[in-house]
Amino acid sequence: MILYRLRCSKGHEFESWFKDSKTYERQEKKALIGCPSCGDSKVARAVMSPRIGKGGRGPEVEVPAESAAAPAVPPAEQQKMAALAHHVPKELREALLKVRAEVEKNCEPVGERFAEEARKIHYGESTKRGIYGQTTEEEAEALAEEGIEFGRLPWIPRGN
Repeated sequence: MILYRLRCSKGHEFESWFKDSKTYERQEKKALIGCPSCGDSKVARAVMSPRIGKGGRGPEVEVPAESAAAPAVPPAEQQKMAALAHHVPKELREALLKVRAEVEKNCEPVGERFAEEARKIHYGESTKRGIYGQTTEEEAEALAEEGIEFGRLPWIPRGN
C-alpha cells in the first residue's frame, strides 16, 4: 500500500491510499479519484513528507518536506471513501449522497474552521447549531480528548 497526498485543480489537498503507484496512475488517468471537498476529479500528486518507520520499536517519525504546507485535510475515512466512491455499490452510493444532501441542507458549512467552531459551540461561545467541514486528524483527536462530540461521514463526491 502507498499513501499519496493529492491536490485537486481547485487547490484542495487530501490523502488517499493505493495498492501501488500503477493503481494510482490508472485511477487518475480514468478520473476515478474525487476530491472529498468539492468532488473535482482532476487531481495530481502533491508534495508530501515521507514517513520513516523505526523498525517496530516505536511510532513512525514524520520527516518534514521543505516546501510542504500543513493544510487542513478531511479525516482518513472520508479520504478513503472519496477515492473509492466510484467502486461503491449503487445503493450505498445513493444513500451516502442523500446523507450529504441532508447535511448540506440542515447544517452550516464552516470549511477548515470546523474544530474552532465546534469548540465555540461546545463551550457556549457560539450559537448551538449543526455544522460541517474539514479538520486534520490531530484536530479531530484533540476534539475527542476535550469531550466534544462530532461525527465523521464519508463525503461522497457528486457526479458519475
